[in-house]
Amino acid sequence: MMLQSHSRFLLQTLLTRAQNLDKAVELDYQWIEFDDVRYHVQVTMKNPSILLLSVSLPNPPPEAMSFDGLPLGAIEAIKTAYGTGFQILDPPRDGFSLTLKLNFSKLRPDEAYRNSLLTKLASIREVVMGAPLKIILRHLASRTVAPELDRLVAIMHRPNETFFLVPQADKVTVAFPMRFKDSVDTILATSFLKQFVEARRAASLSSAPSCSWSPTAPQELEGAPKETLSANAGFVTFVIMPRHVEGEKLDRTVWNLSTFHAYVSYHVKCSEGFMHTRMRRRVESMIQALDQAKPLEKTRSMNNKSFKRLGLNDVNSK
Repeated sequence: MMLQSHSRFLLQTLLTRAQNLDKAVELDYQWIEFDDVRYHVQVTMKNPSILLLSVSLPNPPPEAMSFDGLPLGAIEAIKTAYGTGFQILDPPRDGFSLTLKLNFSKLRPDEAYRNSLLTKLASIREVVMGAPLKIILRHLASRTVAPELDRLVAIMHRPNETFFLVPQADKVTVAFPMRFKDSVDTILATSFLKQFVEARRAASLSSAPSCSWSPTAPQELEGAPKETLSANAGFVTFVIMPRHVEGEKLDRTVWNLSTFHAYVSYHVKCSEGFMHTRMRRRVESMIQALDQAKPLEKTRSMNNKSFKRLGLNDVNSK
């Protein structure tokens, strides 16, 4: 199961507001989604057709590419994705990395267009956090390398954590240090990742990016800061080729790479929950079997006579 690129709650909020513009209501919603991304939606009674969407991203580590708290290329990516339908407030609301202003009254009345635009807005996380990765992969599609990039590029994908890219004209190598706080999660993730690599060898997945796992940092990460290479579940490496980012494949590849750690964490937690459920059912069945069992009699009878089973100590005492 792959994670959806849009926030379901944000999309539901936007669609509900678009369908009830004639009602002057006040909205003030805040919530946090996976990887510590925080949202704030605000609509006032004074301006019911104006919606403010603020997004707070985790603080980027020193090695990650960022500008004013946003990933490299995020502002340009927003302008490309949303056009002139939105206004970027500068500075953003206090405590947030980005604030967008949407005027519902200026949107085209076409319902299909409006729903498509709001769905894109609900995918703001993908647009912002995937911006530097999209720059690199777009150059790969044209078989070039962006001149301003270093040999080893670090991109933030979780709080205080990054994954690494080695961009080349004919391929991009992507390496993920996999870290987990819980020891059980680490064991399950390591097993899952090994099976993930084995599954890639199937004939039906021959066109997918090549994938490998190793307990130590791969050679491509030579020169990376040592503190970024601590990975208790090993390292996963993908090799992205130009055919993987052609046309509509680009956005899907960017999203899948940006959320790979969250994808693994999701399946690890599902596996852990499944095992807990199986163990509880097993314990319940054993308790039920014990409840139905009859206690053994201490004596046995033969020809209406009783006798007592003697132990070894009883025999020796006689």
